[in-house]
Amino acid sequence: MIWLLATLVVFYGARYLTKFIKHPIVNPLLICLLVLIPLLMWLNVPYETYFEQNKWINALLEPAVVALAFPLYEQLGQIRQKWKVILTTCFIGSILSMVTGAGIALMMGADAQLTASILPKSVTTPIAMAVSEQIGGVPSVAAIMVILAGLFGAVFGYPLFKLIGVHAPIAKGLTMGTVSHALGTAKAAEENHQEGAFSSLALVICGVMTSILAPLVFPLIMKLFS
Repeated sequence: MIWLLATLVVFYGARYLTKFIKHPIVNPLLICLLVLIPLLMWLNVPYETYFEQNKWINALLEPAVVALAFPLYEQLGQIRQKWKVILTTCFIGSILSMVTGAGIALMMGADAQLTASILPKSVTTPIAMAVSEQIGGVPSVAAIMVILAGLFGAVFGYPLFKLIGVHAPIAKGLTMGTVSHALGTAKAAEENHQEGAFSSLALVICGVMTSILAPLVFPLIMKLFS
């Protein structure tokens, strides 16, 4: 179980580092990727071997997602009051995430398969992989794009909020959940309890909306950019 131990040591070492270096780029997940991936490649360790030893960490993802329901329960009053704003924000955010990602890919010369893999980048990995496969993409590529989108949101989201003067917890939470799924939600929860709750809500709503809208949006984007 050497790779399980290595993962835990690197992650908690990165978390400890964040106590002393307050910079967005010092993100525990990003540090883990930068340390573990080169190490695995250098030692020629297959991904299957690494995953097998870390399956217990992977198994914790499901109860972690379920645990997000508790902060949502605490915000039920505000959710009832602002449900129109929440649904509108998630709907517009889902559409824009799909259109911008796929549109930029097509303008840079991507083919239909790669575009279909990029389109669902802003929802959580299982949904993105299923949506990508449904519209003709490659699920493994979709998973990579989801990680990249989440990392960019987790690293640059809050500096961008500060730069443009966004201070409302609900606005921050909905934005992070809409464009950066679980990684953005984890960052939002670290910053503020309320932001984490609304981010987790947006994560779920946008996942449902994207799974429904992607098969309709993708052909329209392809026709528009053809």
